[in-house]
Amino acid sequence: MSLTFDKKLVFGTMRLPLTDREDPKSVDLKQFSKMIDLYMERGFCYFDTAYPYHGECSEDAVRRALVERYPRERFLLADKMPILRVQAPEDYPRYFAQQLSRCGVEYFDVYLLHNLGRDRYINAQRFGAFPFLRS
Repeated sequence: MSLTFDKKLVFGTMRLPLTDREDPKSVDLKQFSKMIDLYMERGFCYFDTAYPYHGECSEDAVRRALVERYPRERFLLADKMPILRVQAPEDYPRYFAQQLSRCGVEYFDVYLLHNLGRDRYINAQRFGAFPFLRS
């Protein structure tokens, strides 16, 4: 099945429902799953997550509420390299592998450099972000 991106609304996972308002890691998986179901029922398929969201628990929540419940060919998934944390060229493959594992997927449909401001752009160039993305 080939997905089409006819409906241009992306389901972002930066602010998910919580079971404890004081704990950003307490993603309400039951409510999140219901939200995903409704979004998919309405014909949407594109999800976006990132390493730091929800105290580094968003990718795991995506795995549990989306990836483990729907066939991979039913959705598009975007993730982002946590540029702020990269301190050396070897960090890129390490973070990327960790993100694949957290999300429970073998690939991302879209992969971005997260929060790439001027200073981070300079570091991205210095540490080889662009050659990494091409590989």
